[in-house]
Amino acid sequence: MKITSTTGESDLATVYVAELADGKLIEFVESVQPPLTRADKWVLIISTLAGCPVRCRFCDAGGFYAGKLSRQEMLAQIDYLVDWRYPDRRVPARKFKIQFARMGEPAFNREVVRVLEELPTRYHAPGLLPSVSTVAPRGTEQFFTELLAVKTGLYRESFQLQFSIHTTDPEARDRLIPVAKWDFPAIAEYGSRFFTAGGKKISLNFAVGNELPIDVGIVRRYFDPGLFVVKITPVNPTDAARRHHLCSAIPPDRENCPVINRLEDAGFQVVLSIGEQEENRIGSNCGQHVLNYLKSNRELEHSYTYPLRVRLSESAKAVDR
Repeated sequence: MKITSTTGESDLATVYVAELADGKLIEFVESVQPPLTRADKWVLIISTLAGCPVRCRFCDAGGFYAGKLSRQEMLAQIDYLVDWRYPDRRVPARKFKIQFARMGEPAFNREVVRVLEELPTRYHAPGLLPSVSTVAPRGTEQFFTELLAVKTGLYRESFQLQFSIHTTDPEARDRLIPVAKWDFPAIAEYGSRFFTAGGKKISLNFAVGNELPIDVGIVRRYFDPGLFVVKITPVNPTDAARRHHLCSAIPPDRENCPVINRLEDAGFQVVLSIGEQEENRIGSNCGQHVLNYLKSNRELEHSYTYPLRVRLSESAKAVDR
């Protein structure tokens, strides 16, 4: 794996674009979440596919699809970042979160489970917290069966599973996520088996935006607040979101966000997750901005705007795994 470009700020987020041995390009990210330090929480966000076939309407990762990544190609992303910071592979962060959420729907790649099996012995990281974010595509049931088994065996109290739902309107959900996927009863049933007492609740992610209605009554009808937590995020300003006229509808003041108040009244714990504004300029909030920039050699107007700081391949670091 060869790093072809980087952009970002070391004390916030850095996006890496890498070329694999077969020429495929991928992205991965390391970040911290101010005011927390890297010793408090260190987050790695890796790709599981080269691009993505789903083509969600606000995600730039769907611009192309070149196949699944191997176990070795996923581990190479993690190794690169760990070895850069901690050559002895002893990660001291109190929370060391590895998110399988940069490029690609992880449920399409069962090798993700093989990576999860290897992580506890590959690094000395007491704070290890794997995180899988999925739209729950239909036909990937074997992946979820294997995921449940590895979670039960290795990560009973230290695993984060997120279902990216975004809206309770079935037609809007199908437009936003144009792939056959589990309905709410199927997600609720799997979540009831996945949840472990003492472990993390399963997250239901809703991106609050125009044309993405959220009916709290529907959320409460299908999901138990004892098992599920609701995560509210903005619609990030990606090129895809701009092209599809999607924009965030989260007010700057949490107290004036009615959907949050209604969800809390319904008994749900609600997490409002809004990244730093600088992350929008870096492009670390959603996959593929840097790669799209490099492919098109232009800045994406009305999307992320920032002075790109890039080290091209002739001066880049390379690592072979």
